[in-house]
Amino acid sequence: MQLLVSPSTIDEAKRSVAADIIDVKKPSEGSLGANFPWVIREIKTLSAKPLSAAIGDFDYKPGGASLAAYGAACAGADYVKIGLAFSGHEKTRDVISAVVRAVKDEFPEKYVVIAAYSDYQRMHSISPFEMAPIAAACGADVAMVDTGIKDRQSTFVFMDEDALRSFTETNKDLGLRTALAGALTFEDIDALRRINPDIIGVRGMVCGGDRNATVREDLIQTALAMIR
Repeated sequence: MQLLVSPSTIDEAKRSVAADIIDVKKPSEGSLGANFPWVIREIKTLSAKPLSAAIGDFDYKPGGASLAAYGAACAGADYVKIGLAFSGHEKTRDVISAVVRAVKDEFPEKYVVIAAYSDYQRMHSISPFEMAPIAAACGADVAMVDTGIKDRQSTFVFMDEDALRSFTETNKDLGLRTALAGALTFEDIDALRRINPDIIGVRGMVCGGDRNATVREDLIQTALAMIR
């Protein structure tokens, strides 16, 4: 498993360079809130580690999503990540295919991450299990689960270990990598090791339990030691 840490500022990013993947987002703008392109560019200069950038929790806006994805890729993101905050298979296909084309036409070496929400029922959005085969068919690289509503309820509240293992195994069969996130805690790491996704995404865990606090280097090192 790789550890993805989500700083929200350049100062936090400087404290996150030990992570396997540095993820740029703006928590005040949502689960996968987009940060500024100049922040992405500056954080890119801090480390040779792969850089991920969230572009937002999107309604059905394939044009807006594709342009945001292209902007993140141009700013230097190696992974471009979108959250699908809507339902419907055809709409999902429209948005994913637009985002994949926007990134891959010019940057075929970059990765597209499609996130659905573990709490999809209360989000009224597509489920992770319905999203994944569409993402694979459209040429995305990573299928992700996160929580859409950030009220400190973990992904494990909405999808148990068996469901997350099934999601991970299904993705492998589809040729997708798996990323799991959503208010994960140190107590979840044993279960995550059993599930064995490719990536786990954290913020609150390495902020002392509050995603609105500040990223701490010591907690990143603790998380790395535990997942190794």
